[in-house]
Amino acid sequence: MRIMITASLLLNVAVLLPVCFGILTNAPWAQEAYGGPTPARDILLAVYAVIGGASVALLFIGEPRWVASLLILQVAYKLLTLFTVGSWQHPVVTANLLIAVFHAATLVVLWRGDALVP
Repeated sequence: MRIMITASLLLNVAVLLPVCFGILTNAPWAQEAYGGPTPARDILLAVYAVIGGASVALLFIGEPRWVASLLILQVAYKLLTLFTVGSWQHPVVTANLLIAVFHAATLVVLWRGDALVP
């Protein structure tokens, strides 16, 4: 169970660190994936930064119910991108779906391991 928690949180950090850096520096790949600089993109950057920061904090805190809360929200919004964008072929949507599957597996492990029971 701890391995899956750690893997999901490290996956968040490994993905979000370069994504946040790319958006901050207006990297060409970030412009292609997220569009040019706009307030909406900056809001997304803020959300990504919070998820990344929470993931780092939870690596040290390790409370399974807190991790589950973060992962449930992530799975929900990542799955919703398929419908809001309208195509699974967009690279961000594809990445979101793959990460959602991984996080969902972590949530199943937490559920089956009774880690979500107070």
